[in-house]
Amino acid sequence: MTNPRTRIKICGLTREEDVDAAVAAGADAIGFVLYPKSPRAVTPQRAAELAKRLPPFITPVLLFVNASDTEVIAVCAMIAGATAQFHGDETPQDCLNATGNGARPYLRAARIPLGDDAQAFDLVKYAHDYSNAQAILLDAHVDGYGGGGKTFNWSLLPPSVNAHLVLSGGLTSANVGDGIAQVRPRCKTLAVDVSSGVEAVDAQGKPLKGIKDPAKIFEFVAAVRAADQQFQ
Repeated sequence: MTNPRTRIKICGLTREEDVDAAVAAGADAIGFVLYPKSPRAVTPQRAAELAKRLPPFITPVLLFVNASDTEVIAVCAMIAGATAQFHGDETPQDCLNATGNGARPYLRAARIPLGDDAQAFDLVKYAHDYSNAQAILLDAHVDGYGGGGKTFNWSLLPPSVNAHLVLSGGLTSANVGDGIAQVRPRCKTLAVDVSSGVEAVDAQGKPLKGIKDPAKIFEFVAAVRAADQQFQ
């Protein structure tokens, strides 16, 4: 494949204007966090309301952490075309049970240790164990669940993983190109997932979690498209 296009997911959206900005920038997927302890959490009703703004062929992704099968099934049924994303301790069987034996596509987050410990994570086995997942999402292992906005050492990932991967964790317009260059050769296809890296900040420079900055979204998408040109 020459110059494969990197798919882009903007996650942790809570406002109409941010959904619209992500769509306008060219995002392929929009993520809604259904984990109540997250500062970016929305209710299922709110996620459904926001997802109705999406035009065709842009995928709503619903992030769950250790939710029951019945909850996942019920929430996904509220949002047409939704993909589930499991970010907790869900086993392969849990994921299948919650997606109608895999009838609904799902992503499984792999929590990669920070620093040199990344090498100890057996991503090849993890991808095999969750072979029914549409993709394995790579995020840094931090305290708590749902993504911590930290980057892990991409260079320590296995050289060849028989899976579609989604690179996540601390991505910004400044580092996503390097992430794509390092990780794409290691997998079937690569997508990227950003949340904190496109958020607005307050007057003191502190991030406003769940509030996105349209300019940062457009800059991130542009950086991904520039990185794709390396593979022509």
